[in-house]
Amino acid sequence: MLNAETLTLPVLQRQAHSTACDKGWWDEDRSFGDQVALMHSELSEALEAFREGDDMRKVNFEGLKPVGVASEFADVLIRIFDTCEKYDIPLGEAIVAKMVYNKSRPYRHGGKKI
Repeated sequence: MLNAETLTLPVLQRQAHSTACDKGWWDEDRSFGDQVALMHSELSEALEAFREGDDMRKVNFEGLKPVGVASEFADVLIRIFDTCEKYDIPLGEAIVAKMVYNKSRPYRHGGKKI
């Protein structure tokens, strides 16, 4: 049984991909570009939930279905985990490497406003 206290990135990747396969989402191969587009769509759904006034500090439900900003962010991560497992992408290693690198960057690097 999944619970937030015992999850690791490799477990999340395997579980997300296994569920996607079990539910038929990989019966026909999808391109990497399709996967990235689906990640974008989940982020857009999070923005729409925010614009509609969702209380993003909690997991909201419509019946048994989780909805709202938190749920859509979860969908983004689930799609990322599924894709990483499918393509054997070392997500955990990349996160650690990127976080270490980000600590070395200058204040507000890049000179951008947002």
